[in-house]
Amino acid sequence: MNPLAAALTAALGASDNHLVVLTDGTWQHHPWPEVLARAQNVAERLLDDGVTGVGLVGEPTVEFVATVVGTFLAGSAVSILPGPIRGADADQWAHATLARFDGIGVQRVWSNGGYLEKLSTVGGRPAVGALTDVATAHRSGGFTPPEVDSPIAILQGTAGSTGSPRTVRLSPEAVLANLTGLNTRIGVSTSTVGCSWLPLYHDMGLSFLLSGAVAGTDVWQAPTAAFQASPFRWLTWLTESGATVTAAPNMAYGMIGKYSRRVTDVDLSALEFALNGGEPVDCDLTERFATEMARFGFSAGALAPSYGLAESTCAVTVPRPGTGLLVDEAVIGTEDGVTTRRQAVLGEAIPGTSVRIEPTDAVTSGDREREIGEVLIRGSSMMSGYVGDAVRDPETWFATGDLGYVVDGGLVVCGRAKEIITIAGRNVFPAEVERVAATVPGVREGAVVAVGIGERSIRPGLAVVAEFRGRDEAQARVDLIAQVASECGVVPADVTFVRPGSLPRTSSGKLRRLEVRRHLEESRP
Repeated sequence: MNPLAAALTAALGASDNHLVVLTDGTWQHHPWPEVLARAQNVAERLLDDGVTGVGLVGEPTVEFVATVVGTFLAGSAVSILPGPIRGADADQWAHATLARFDGIGVQRVWSNGGYLEKLSTVGGRPAVGALTDVATAHRSGGFTPPEVDSPIAILQGTAGSTGSPRTVRLSPEAVLANLTGLNTRIGVSTSTVGCSWLPLYHDMGLSFLLSGAVAGTDVWQAPTAAFQASPFRWLTWLTESGATVTAAPNMAYGMIGKYSRRVTDVDLSALEFALNGGEPVDCDLTERFATEMARFGFSAGALAPSYGLAESTCAVTVPRPGTGLLVDEAVIGTEDGVTTRRQAVLGEAIPGTSVRIEPTDAVTSGDREREIGEVLIRGSSMMSGYVGDAVRDPETWFATGDLGYVVDGGLVVCGRAKEIITIAGRNVFPAEVERVAATVPGVREGAVVAVGIGERSIRPGLAVVAEFRGRDEAQARVDLIAQVASECGVVPADVTFVRPGSLPRTSSGKLRRLEVRRHLEESRP
């Protein structure tokens, strides 16, 4: 039995805690030993059928979670893909999803609900079945683990925010190392209560679930769609569960902080660790979340801006509990004088992981104390490579493509190297411009893209594309240009407003800046 399967078997079999899933608006409690029994049924089915690659699509039911664990017990690899995004053609999605599964070696796909119905109409391979048929609760005998395990436990898709998504190969040893390192940093114990609505096809959502499972803690898991339908229910779930640990992207903290007047009758006093990851951290809105939620018992020390990526299973740097939001303030020069850039410090590398900064000539900070370079990582939770590529040497450093620097307290990430905007010898980070632009009335927060245009021409410029819902576009455009110029030191050459929901995003909701830039370049005369 591989080490990940062994750790899950020991933890779940001895746990007195529960997996609690939100089903049709009601929390359903399942003791972890029951989940383990279901997982063993899944594993036996896989071993009997000789299946080494499993694909999953659907809502996070107990059968879904048990199938993830059961795949590990069978020594097989699991890949989880998202459902169709809003406005997508469901038939095209179904064909594309099964084709993607087939392309990475998945032999059997299990699903539920409407996802199952659509996938089942495609035919061909891989075969599609119902989760309820395989992850059954009744079990009468013991489980015999396989003699030979697959070298891969998870086939994890990358976000694809700067290009086409790729699939990462993660070994059982790497996954367990990351979960253990994360739990060690946070201080997870059997008394910990986790609550999440993050999608399980995303590395952060899957790692949150598995970190609780491998520690045998209570884990409350809600469907992402339930959060999307009513984001403030997240606070209700935290209250109902008495959660001590949660995780969400910056968007969620920002939205609640901004519209905190809508919050009533919640109790966040039990929350000890609120991880913020997956997106650039907006310091102002995160601080506002802490300030506004304090009246409901939330401690600012629970804030935990972090950094991770699929190539390292998930977590890379995570702050120590109680640290709260640390902000690094760097003074930068602009045409109008100086301004202060505020960026979140994302904690130190978790146990088993190392981080260093590789100097690059492509970008300069203008601050000797903050030498910006490319973030490189290595450690025990690194991928063995991308599907289709050669196996990586585990001792080599991995270039993340992110730019950042290190200060006392941890890593600061400035942005993606591919997305850096250079104007008149100055480096402009998209996230900085987007944060300022989002403060203009009518501009939708989290729906702004800043890109460089004409960067190979004599006069490159800054373009801002934003989803807008307001009455006066002309005035909003004037205000946006003025605020970006005064706070970021660069005047946008072009500002385009588009209808809400029209900016291109990845399956996990990240904006595709390079796609926006390509469309702008193609439309220029």
